[in-house]
This record gives sequence, C-alpha cells and structure tokens, in this order.
Amino acid sequence: MKLSAVIGRFQPTPTIMQATAAIIIGVASGALVQLFKYVIRLIEEFFRVGLMGRVPPNLQWFVIFIPVIGGLIVGLMRQYLVAEERHHGVAGVMEAVALAGGRLRYQRTPIKILAAAISLGTGASVGPEDPSVQIGSSFGSMVGQLSKLSSDRIRVLVATGAAAGISAAFNAPIAGVFFAVEIILGELVTSSFGMIVLGSVISAVVTRAVVGPTPAFPIPPYAYNGPLELPLYFFLGVLAVPVSLAYIRSLYFFQDWFHRVPWPRWLSPVMIGLLLGIVGLRYPQLLGDSYAAITDILFGRNILASTLIIMLVLKLLLTSLSLGSGFVGGVFAPSLFLGAALGGAYGALLVQIMPQSTLDPSAFALVGMAAVLAGTVRAPITAIMLLFEMTNDYRIFLPLMFAVVISVFVSERFEPYSVYSLSLARKGIHLKQGRDIDLMESLTVEEVMDNLPSAIPANATIREASRILESKHAHGLPVIDENGNLCGVLTIQDVEHALSNTKGGTDQPVLNYCTRNMEVTYPDESLNQAIAKMSRLDIGRLPVVDRNETNHPVGWLRRSTVIRAYELARVRRAADSHVGGQIKLGAISGAEVVEFIVRQGSEVDGKSMSEITWPADCLVASVRRGWNLIIPHGDTILRRGDRLAIVVEKKDEAIIRRMVES
Repeated sequence: MKLSAVIGRFQPTPTIMQATAAIIIGVASGALVQLFKYVIRLIEEFFRVGLMGRVPPNLQWFVIFIPVIGGLIVGLMRQYLVAEERHHGVAGVMEAVALAGGRLRYQRTPIKILAAAISLGTGASVGPEDPSVQIGSSFGSMVGQLSKLSSDRIRVLVATGAAAGISAAFNAPIAGVFFAVEIILGELVTSSFGMIVLGSVISAVVTRAVVGPTPAFPIPPYAYNGPLELPLYFFLGVLAVPVSLAYIRSLYFFQDWFHRVPWPRWLSPVMIGLLLGIVGLRYPQLLGDSYAAITDILFGRNILASTLIIMLVLKLLLTSLSLGSGFVGGVFAPSLFLGAALGGAYGALLVQIMPQSTLDPSAFALVGMAAVLAGTVRAPITAIMLLFEMTNDYRIFLPLMFAVVISVFVSERFEPYSVYSLSLARKGIHLKQGRDIDLMESLTVEEVMDNLPSAIPANATIREASRILESKHAHGLPVIDENGNLCGVLTIQDVEHALSNTKGGTDQPVLNYCTRNMEVTYPDESLNQAIAKMSRLDIGRLPVVDRNETNHPVGWLRRSTVIRAYELARVRRAADSHVGGQIKLGAISGAEVVEFIVRQGSEVDGKSMSEITWPADCLVASVRRGWNLIIPHGDTILRRGDRLAIVVEKKDEAIIRRMVES
C-alpha cells in the first residue's frame, strides 16, 4: 500500500482538529498567564526588594516613587509603542467577536501585556484578569487567523482562549467557561460549548501543575446557619448595587476627564502614580491586585467596619484614576475587593448589632464579592460559579444566588450596560446576546416620547372633558389632580360610554369613567417593551411616568410617535452599521481605521476629494455628515463637522490629523 494512501486514511476529522486547537489554546493560555504572573512578581521584587533594599532606612518614604516610575514607563509605552485603541481589555475582545469575526490584532498583545505587568508590579490599582483574558483570546485569534479559518470558527477559538485565560487566572475552569459564554459570545451555542470546556479544563490542568489546586487567594471555611440568614443576604445584594454603579460610572468619568486634559498623554499615569504612592504609605494593601488584602478581609484579620468602608471608597477611586490615566489592567480584581470590603463591613456591623448571633463576617465578604462582581460585569452565572469553585461548598449557593440576582436585577434598572458593554455603547455599538440588537430595542421611550399633553382636571365633568378632547383633537388625554398626580386616562370611547349609559351623563365626574388601573411605561424602558404593552392591551397611547414616582407623569407615548420613532431607529442603525463597517474594514485590511473630524479652516475644509493630496497608503472609506452616510468620490466636497473614516498606516496618522483637524 502506498504511503500517500495510508496518510489519507488518517487525515484528521473536523472534530479532531477542533479538539486539537482547543488543547493547544488551553496549554498555551495556561502557560502564558502563569508567565505573566511570574513577570509581575519579578517586577515587584526588583522595585520593593532590589531597589528599596539599597535605600537608607531614613529614606524609605522613597517607596512613593515606585508607582511614579511605573507610570512613566507605561505612559511612554502607550505614547510610542501602543496605538490608541477604541476599547481596552475585554470590551475590545467583545467588539472583535461581535463585529470582526474574532479577528484581534494579536501582534500588539505582548507589548500590552508587558505594560499591564509593569502597571501591576509597580502598584497601579488594576487587576490581572482582563490581561489574562487578552492573552488567551489573542492566542485563539492568532491560531484561527493563521489557519485561515472562517469567522465563526475564529470567534469560537477566541471564546475558548478567554475561558482558558479566566481559568488560569483564578484556577477556576467552570467560571472560565461561563465567562466566555456570558460575556464574550453572549449566547450558548452547543457546537462551540465542547471546545470552550476543553480549552478551559486544559488551562486549569496546566495551572495546577504549576501552582497546585489552590484558588487565586485562600478562602476560609464558609459558614451558613440556615434560611433565617437569607434576608440579610438580600440586603447585601441591594447594597452591592450603588457600589457597582459608582464603580462603573467613576471609571468612565475619569476616562473622559483624562482625555480632555491639556497635558501630554504620558504625563497622566506619572501624576496618578504619585497619588498611588502617597496613599500606599497608609494603605499599601490597596496597591496592585489587592489579593492579599482580600485574603485579610476574608479571614477577618483585625479589620474594622469603618476601615473597610474607607478602603472601599479609596480603592474605587484609585482604580478609576489608574485606568483613566493610562495604566494597563483590568476591572475584575478591583470589583472583587470592593465586594469583599462591602460584605466584610456589612457583616461586622451585623455582629455588632446582634452580638449573640452566630453570624460570620467572612461569609458576607465572600457573597459580597460575587454580588459586586455580578453588578459590574453583568455575568451572574460566572460570579456564582467563581465563588463556588473557590469554596467548594454547596451551602454557599443559596446566599450567592440570592445576593447576585438582586444585584444584577436592580443594577440593570439604573444602568442597562455592564462595565464592558458601556464602552461599546458609547461608540455606537449596542449588543444583546453578543450581536446587534433589534432596531426598536436601540431606542428608549425617553428619546421618542411627546411632552405631556394638555390634561383633563380630575374634578372636571364629562361635558368639560369632551370639550377639551375636541379642542385638542385628541382621542385620549391623561386625567391629572390638583397636585399634578396621574389619576387615569380618559378616551373618546369613555365619553361615549358615559353618554349612552347614564342619565345626565354630561355632568358626571370624569373619575367615574376614566381608566384608573392603567398600563404605564417608563423613560428608561426600550421602545420594544412599550410597544409590547400597547399591542397586548390594544391601546393607542401610554402615559410615561417616573420610575421612582409612578403617579408622576413625565411624557406621553402614542402610536403616531412610535411610527415616527421607527425612522429614527432606522437612521441610528445606519450609523451603527457605519461604525461596524469601520471595525470590519480594519480587521480585514490589518491597518488602522481612524475617525477624524473636519475642523473649520483646516487644509481639507471646503475642498473636493480630488483636490486633496492624501498620503499614499491611506483610504477615505466613508464620510458621515450628520445622520447621512456618504461613500466619497472625487467630486465629494468635505465640510466642517464631517466625520471621516480613514484606513491609515500608523506612520501617516499624525499627517492626516494635521490636515483634517488643525
């Protein structure tokens, strides 16, 4: 038998090839994440032992300059070695999976991971988990792109790498799987689930071969004393909501603030590094990933509730300032610290209030970690499984689920986006289950509702109400009392019913015939939800009320409003498609797709495309003028305010920015 025939018989099937890819990604991700952690430890030892060991005892306060040095190095790296990115960390992976077929720029990953290691090693208040996800995701994307696989298969490899990264970071393979499903893919696809599980498990095997079976930080025995404690965990879930929301909003507040400051980009992490060093003199446990501080809280090592609350506030601010200024790292570990501090303080206060109880503050610290994490990243199953894997105690499930579900449910009412998806939404990318959302799902009631129309007084008669409806050419109007509270809705059909069924009906009060038990909608609800209510009840209008004061009307939603809103949704989808097109174009071309805004008086303002001498290797892909999207040609004249999507090499970006924005 010929050798070629023998080889042909043993050609691997697609299933074997997928399994092989998952194993390779799992092994590589596990090993690279451990290497990443080892580099962090080396940097820490170099500065805190090698460098500070040579400083005289009377000058030990020089330790405050370690984060300054780290900030300078990271700032210069980001200025000259790392190109400006649309999103940082996991949000960038989510965008690539949803819009670019999982094609990540893996060539940049080593320098970004080195910047993250320096940030963590010199004391920046960031986490190592997001960089770990980038390591695994980038490796998975590299395998897929080099193998010239389809977009769907690359997406699965990226998710497999993300699962392997979390598995290696926490030594928690089950949490890694659900992280990939909930956050990266946004949906459970049976055909890809096996690969994700295999990659995560292999990564855990490699991790445990290096560090053993222990989790990321030691966990004390969990204490749960029965269902009577569940209401206490319910309130812990409620308390996790403001912490999660404050964390999300402060991150983006400082990110925006540092983008507006006039000084050079590299200077911001230097200045925040000095602040980190000063705070670190009093609270050194707040620097870096704070794993040791989490361990102290979990074991209740002489930490008072007041101290925990102070550290919670400081950690939240330091993390937001670190990431906003330019240090590289993640939001995962800081959210765990915030949860541990919140739960520990809450548990300690309960023990003070009920000194005869058997309550254990460590149990509340554990559950608080999951509640704040879930409220921040909106991945409840990941949060539950992560803490379960760390404790290996089934008794933790009930309190965990109770607090986590409350935290996620309430948080979503105030902020519909997670800490990751908010970054995408701010760039015009709205995802649901990992994909673009429905047209009408992209609009909220507040964006399209009418102002509250002329209302019918609650003390009016049917005759007076009829005149108001006729004068306003309205089919229905709200009924409002003297305090401005909503009492009901009166329609023409209600008036006709009063006139046909009651003697002297015109003198009857409207409160006898208006709809009192009415359906309402809220400003922050999606238009889809409001339309569903109108369709279910076959009504043509809905009062819009304040969610916190349900008898206080703030607007009016009608069928005609919904019809007009569809056009707005269609225009928004075109704008979102424009953004998605830029991302896909960049993924395919390998070049940067950068958006520039034409400034008044710039070199290109008022000129046609054919009159402008562009750099040789750039391409103007599209022009967005207001809500209109223009595919440019030679006769297209650029105007002030136009947004140009340009495919550009890094070397030409400064030239184009000078031409367009100076």
